[in-house]
Amino acid sequence: MGGHFDIEGIKDKLKSLEEEVSSPDIWNNVEAASALNIKIGGIKSLINKYDELDKSITDNIDMLELFKDDEENLSTIEKDLNRIKEEVNDFEVTSLLNNEFDSYNCYLEIHPGAGGTESCDWASMLYRMYTLYLDKNNIKYTIINKQDGDTAGIKSCMIKITMPYAYGYFKGEAGIHRLVRISPFNAQGKRQTSFAAVNVTPEIEEVPKDFVINDEDIRIDITRASGNGGQGVNTTDSAVRVTHIPTGIVIYSQQERSQLRNKEIAMNILRSKLYQLEKMKRKEEIDSLKDSSNINFGSQIRNYVLDPYKLVKDLRTGYESSQVDKVLDGDIYPLLVSYIRMKR
Repeated sequence: MGGHFDIEGIKDKLKSLEEEVSSPDIWNNVEAASALNIKIGGIKSLINKYDELDKSITDNIDMLELFKDDEENLSTIEKDLNRIKEEVNDFEVTSLLNNEFDSYNCYLEIHPGAGGTESCDWASMLYRMYTLYLDKNNIKYTIINKQDGDTAGIKSCMIKITMPYAYGYFKGEAGIHRLVRISPFNAQGKRQTSFAAVNVTPEIEEVPKDFVINDEDIRIDITRASGNGGQGVNTTDSAVRVTHIPTGIVIYSQQERSQLRNKEIAMNILRSKLYQLEKMKRKEEIDSLKDSSNINFGSQIRNYVLDPYKLVKDLRTGYESSQVDKVLDGDIYPLLVSYIRMKR
């Protein structure tokens, strides 16, 4: 395995970082030390995977030479090589995720745009698309909140995704998603365009202690948790909505029965969002992280067309497919990867 992947350079970088983290002075800044340890862990994981793949490829080359006239064994080797090929492709993508927060878990939010029931239904379709992808790939996730629409669909939801490089894989989903279809809510059977916003935030556990959110900058509201019913639904007044007044960022947590626990979860998410904003130093990030009312024409990142033809197209990467139904059933890996490769 060679090409553009500089394994020796990465090993030299790991050695340098390990020397840096072994210095007693580094622990004078706990934030920097923690971030460095996370970076070291990610590089070690990458090197280990490289070594595993390198060994698998070498072993199969040796097997090919040994059993080149044995059709039965050649068939087995071919299957193994196809598996390795898929793993190499996944490894290549992971190797591109080397920005500051890429290795973190993340929070994915969906908010419908203007349009009432239509947009709420579209938001629920996106919710289904993402959860199907997570379920099919055995990725752990938690529903932080999910508020049902008045007639259909959802008003908002937040999903915590727990996997290596979650933020790196899903950050490209942030933006406006546009749906064109024959409306099931229109008696005349007319085409309808709907919009929904997806926001993605890394779970930043190492927010420094001196990063303080002023009490006067937040408003906390206690509400009754909503849900679809059933034995597991939380029916107590324990849901917590935290609003950061200067930015307009709103965090809603209803997953726990404890009001204190929901407040803690909401504050941790808010802290991650605000710290990310401070690190990015870009004012426009505020508009992408809060509930924006400007979810409409001209601002979308991806189109999903179900009528008069079928096409999903990412307007940033140029990736397109006529298999819209498969995408909406959770087959979104090619879309995720196309953004990662484009940013590279």
